[in-house]
Amino acid sequence: MPGCEIVEQNIQVDHIHLLMVIPPKYAVSEVVGQMKQYTASRLQKKFAWLEKVYWKERVVWSPGYFVSTVGLDEKRITEYVRWQSCQDSGQAKLEL
Repeated sequence: MPGCEIVEQNIQVDHIHLLMVIPPKYAVSEVVGQMKQYTASRLQKKFAWLEKVYWKERVVWSPGYFVSTVGLDEKRITEYVRWQSCQDSGQAKLEL
């Protein structure tokens, strides 16, 4: 979507942390929905076995997400997103 920008990302085995700029003309839910729809479609094309795993729902992402505004402390939020790979490394791993 024009004007949307991913500033920082941290991709984990079972979830993703993103720091984004979303212009006020877009609803956050619309941007997240578009991203989930696009990436789910690309993942299903790349990994045909997903169709067998999710044969009834044809879903890849869970319906929920968490959103918070950055406000004045963008540096701290950026560090938090980067830090997630270290923090999450000690948790249980999803094995496919």
